[in-house]
Amino acid sequence: MATTTAQKLPDSGLKRNVGFIGLIWASTGSIIGSGWLFGSQEALKTAGPAAIISWVIGGVAVLVLALVHAELGGMFPIAGGTARFPHIAFGGVAGASFGWFSWLQSVTVAPIEVEAMIKYAQHWNFAHAWLHTETVNGETQQLLTGAGIGVAILLMAVVTVINLFSVRILANTNSAATWWKVAIPLLVIIVLGFSGFHGSNFGAANGFAPDGLKGILAAVSTSGIIFAFLGFEQADQLAGEAKNPKRDIPRAVIGSVLIGLVIYFLLQIVFLGALQSGAIQGNWATADFTKFTGPFADVAMAAGLTWLAVIIFIDAIISPAGTGLIYVTATSRISYGLSRNGYFPKAFEWTTRAGVPWVGLITAFVIGCVCFLPFPSWQSLVSLITSASVLMYAGAPLALGAFRKRIPEIERPYRMPLASVLSPVAFVIANLIILWTGWQTDWQLGVAILIGAVVIILNNVFRGATSVQPRWDWKAAQWLLPYLVGMGLIVFLSDFGPLKNPVFPLGVDILVIAVFSVVIYFWAINSASNREEILRTAEDVQVVEEAGVVEPIHH
Repeated sequence: MATTTAQKLPDSGLKRNVGFIGLIWASTGSIIGSGWLFGSQEALKTAGPAAIISWVIGGVAVLVLALVHAELGGMFPIAGGTARFPHIAFGGVAGASFGWFSWLQSVTVAPIEVEAMIKYAQHWNFAHAWLHTETVNGETQQLLTGAGIGVAILLMAVVTVINLFSVRILANTNSAATWWKVAIPLLVIIVLGFSGFHGSNFGAANGFAPDGLKGILAAVSTSGIIFAFLGFEQADQLAGEAKNPKRDIPRAVIGSVLIGLVIYFLLQIVFLGALQSGAIQGNWATADFTKFTGPFADVAMAAGLTWLAVIIFIDAIISPAGTGLIYVTATSRISYGLSRNGYFPKAFEWTTRAGVPWVGLITAFVIGCVCFLPFPSWQSLVSLITSASVLMYAGAPLALGAFRKRIPEIERPYRMPLASVLSPVAFVIANLIILWTGWQTDWQLGVAILIGAVVIILNNVFRGATSVQPRWDWKAAQWLLPYLVGMGLIVFLSDFGPLKNPVFPLGVDILVIAVFSVVIYFWAINSASNREEILRTAEDVQVVEEAGVVEPIHH
């Protein structure tokens, strides 16, 4: 086996204090957030009872992506790993792009969780002034008022302050919250499942699958299903602070997805089965249950289970808060990694004595608060973040394919089975989710991508990242622009685009995406950086290949 000699690198300031429980609860705690509070309601509105199929599709899709991250996280246990795998495989251009996708996705999750907390709080009289009802694009939504924005900023400040202490305190806080967050959905499943379950609801209103396959697929992206599973990669983001990353990260990533899939599938079944007949008259898109501000709590109260409703209302604070907490953490680690790669200013590497990247935390707080202005409702952010997330995830199977081709002998504590098949399948899956999200969301994502390009270019022009000059490998990223432009064009021409008579009708558009994805996949892995450049870059981001250890870094 070929080996490389890595020199001792200076200390990064990050402390290795997080064990397996902290890692799996970081991922599981991110998965079980506001998605469980609203996902079943939104999916039922979009797909009818066939939403249970949507949850299976979404769970399996994310599981395949998780297998990819499990191998990569074990190979390269580095802080902000998701943002840095494409950097190692393809150099600066691709690394900066996927790093920006990762940061964009992460920084906007905490605001969504805060909005979920405020929406569920409408049960209490004192919170009524925080939201007002308005029709947006033909859909009734509850939007933040001025007072609501003030409360939202205060909640963002709380999760930021907790993060400033240390990663050990964070892990302990999040682990305690996650035990609760997992227990409450399980309690809801058991109680509602044995309290007046109505099997006839599965064929009520306007049928099991009112919009057929299109509704089932649209629910995967736009109703919060994929959004609900987001966070499995959080163990990867904390890899630079894991006690035993090569052993624990793969187990944490895969285990968190399996836990989430079981919980969400059962929640959808009991939510539908527990609805009273009056709540599902008419059709699934407009029935009375669609007006619930606290879906599961409202169902519990209608069933006479007031005590359960009270617990759910309490959980509506704890679950989103826990997810927001870990995402603020992840955002600071991603920006830390991007700075280490030379894409963000060096200030994002500054850490407190407790090893916390404080500039990244403050930036996450500010950007999160800004999000409350253009996206003042939970629904308005979900589709955008889903699309940004899977675009971020799309870089992982490309990196895995490149590593299998260029550095096949490097130690892998976990090896994804059938990688030659499942890796391109994972890339296809990510692009299908972007397709199903639809043009209205994807063009907004395109604008965000352009903003990221401007930020990174300006940083390079003014040399803000003085710690390292990135390797701008345009040849290794020759496929990137055709990929992004091609995806946008296919979505525009598809059944999920704005055209009344799409060029690619339903079914054909899926086939076109699949073929296009496979072409881009093999183009990318055959264009990847050569072996020496990959190993050199891996060494630069603190991976010692032979020993499988990340050396401490000293300033």
